[in-house]
Order: sequence, then structure tokens, then C-alpha cells
Amino acid sequence: MQAVEYGVGRDLTEPYDTVLARVLEALGAEGFGVITEIDVKKTMKEKLGVDGRPYVILGACNPKLAHAALGEEADLGLLLPCNVVVYEIDAGTRVAAVNAGAMLGMVGNPALAPIADDIQARLRRVLESL
Repeated sequence: MQAVEYGVGRDLTEPYDTVLARVLEALGAEGFGVITEIDVKKTMKEKLGVDGRPYVILGACNPKLAHAALGEEADLGLLLPCNVVVYEIDAGTRVAAVNAGAMLGMVGNPALAPIADDIQARLRRVLESL
């Protein structure tokens, strides 16, 4: 897996549509529902008239963990949901997920660390299962 400070991802050789379906299934298996789905390609075509590669931003939410996090920090909703991106690359498809530790760590509340760790472990399992 490839990591950047704000996320972790992996490249797959399968086509975009196949991978997107697998990502949705894997998120569900880890307790995440997708509460938002932004089709970036479609939006850029409609708003700017430009064509682009298939690219979707999934707003994934684990209700139990979101509830616990919001109980610690009411304003944390500014950082929710956990975003997962799926997009076409030359060799197939890339899937990347937010780094929950970095995202929640910026809040500075140590009570969020175990929640962030749980979220990150689940998102890593999603990526590993693909």
C-alpha cells in the first residue's frame, strides 16, 4: 500500500466499475455505510464542460464510531465522513482512504485516538481485501 500523510491507498489492475463495486462491499463488511457519493467526472462535465477520468468520492460513515467521536467533540462533524476515493489510472484503478489518525489528530483531543485507530484499522482492512 502507498501512504501519504493524509491517506493510504493501493493501485489495482481491475477496471474502475469492478473495483468500485468491491469497495462498496468491503466498506459494508467493516460497518461503514456510504452516506455521500460524489461523481467527480460528472460534476466537472456539468459545471466546467471538461471531460475527465472516472473518479468518485465516497463519504463513508460507521455510525457507532461517528457517534462516539461526536460525543467527544461536537464540532468534529466538520471532519466527517471518512472519505474514500476510487478513480481510474492508466494501469487500472486506485483506491485511497483518509488517514483517520492524521485527520482526528489535528483536533488535539487524546480521547479520539482509540476511535481514530479503530477507524484506520477498518479502512486498512478494506484496502487489503480488494
